[in-house]
Amino acid sequence: MPITDYFSRDPNKRAKFIFNLIAPIYGNVDAGLIKNYRHAIGIVDKEIGIKGKRVLDIGTGTGAWAEAYRMKGAVDIYGIDFSTKMLTESRKKHPEISFAFGDGENLNDFADNSFDIVTASYVLHGVKKDLRNKMLNEMKRVSKKHVVIHDFSGSTPLFLRFLEMMEKSDYKNFKANFCNELKSLFFEAKKLESINGSGLYFASVKTF
Repeated sequence: MPITDYFSRDPNKRAKFIFNLIAPIYGNVDAGLIKNYRHAIGIVDKEIGIKGKRVLDIGTGTGAWAEAYRMKGAVDIYGIDFSTKMLTESRKKHPEISFAFGDGENLNDFADNSFDIVTASYVLHGVKKDLRNKMLNEMKRVSKKHVVIHDFSGSTPLFLRFLEMMEKSDYKNFKANFCNELKSLFFEAKKLESINGSGLYFASVKTF
């Protein structure tokens, strides 16, 4: 994990460097966000129902978002991440969930229509629109019905703005344009506000 990766023009290299670097302390960030996760997952459960659903979590980090689904009764939960150190933490914290190395822009390990819900929390704002669309199309392909994005909406807390500056993310454009991006790709799409500068973006795959 050379520090030169942080200065790379390749956004994936930069992101992997940052998340491998902060993995040992990221669980503490998760703990601070648990109220946010609980509130958000309650909205998801009310909106589409979680119990008994098969779930894929993209960019799972230390597994807190995947765990929120498990606590609401989801089954066969899979979390993927491109940070090996994040995966080490997630496996320690949540042994009931299956975690594997993977990248949201290439979900070839999973067949079409494999999951009831495909989700990501605080992932898609970190990449530019073209890569977001590529990831969303892959999420759409492996989902039977629902794609759920938990991410920035409204005012962003100062600490998170600092992290986004370090990551060189696209979060400002994401907040401004993501709903329209979803509507251009999915049969139905909408946003519901959550708390602490977060929102839930629901997209539906057309079924025949």
